[in-house]
Amino acid sequence: MTFTKIIFQTNREFADILTAELGEIGFDTFEETDQGLDAYILSERYTGSAIKELVEKYEKLASIAYKVETIEKVNWNEEWEKNYDPIAVDSRCRVRATFHEPDDSYDYEIVITPKMSFGTGHHATTRGMLELQLNGNFEGKTVLDVGSGTGILAIMASKLGASHVEATDIDQWCVDNGLENFQLNALHEVDYHKGAISTLKLNKPHYDVVIANINKNVLLEEMSYYADLLDKGSQLYLSGFYEEDIPDIKNSTDSHNLLLEKSVIKDNWTALMFSKY
Repeated sequence: MTFTKIIFQTNREFADILTAELGEIGFDTFEETDQGLDAYILSERYTGSAIKELVEKYEKLASIAYKVETIEKVNWNEEWEKNYDPIAVDSRCRVRATFHEPDDSYDYEIVITPKMSFGTGHHATTRGMLELQLNGNFEGKTVLDVGSGTGILAIMASKLGASHVEATDIDQWCVDNGLENFQLNALHEVDYHKGAISTLKLNKPHYDVVIANINKNVLLEEMSYYADLLDKGSQLYLSGFYEEDIPDIKNSTDSHNLLLEKSVIKDNWTALMFSKY
């Protein structure tokens, strides 16, 4: 299995737009750099024409250049060990890789093997969701994490006291990585389902909390499924979109009896928490 890495040279502000656009065409791992952005995708999903069209779409608005590399799966851990640093959220939660030393000064520590799965904690959407979770109520709750990736948000829910956690993703690589991370964090009974939420047979008809950190278009398409999984008083956590996308998200949530309760905005990326009424 190989991955295609696109190294973009562009300004920092435009890197955020690139991340959103690339997510729409299948890229699922991103790393901000001093020069711009590195993006990764399974080579079998990569099409050069899609990148060319994307660059042409924005070439009049921003200076942008790129080059393409192919990376073997076996090299990924080595690359992360060179560049991956632990992150802290609200001084309460620390996300680290297996090759970092523990730090018991935090209330919670999440350990992951960082591979080609979105959700290492470095992207603003993941950090925003973790912050919302830290200020939410998960004690004794049943939780479903949709589009879980590395499983980091599911792990956070469990550490915050959730009684039952499930996860989903459409990518087998994410499922494999997530299951590995669950084991690292002593989550031994978490079912990780492969497939779209619209087709999966889940373990429960309803959940106290549904989490979805994906992207705007997918969230809007799947909103009715999320709402149907929630009873009155249950919570929905959403992220993967920009601050200017909030009105579109709210138009959808309003039509499904979901009330906006909390928000976190980081680098123009947004995480929102809703309650079902």
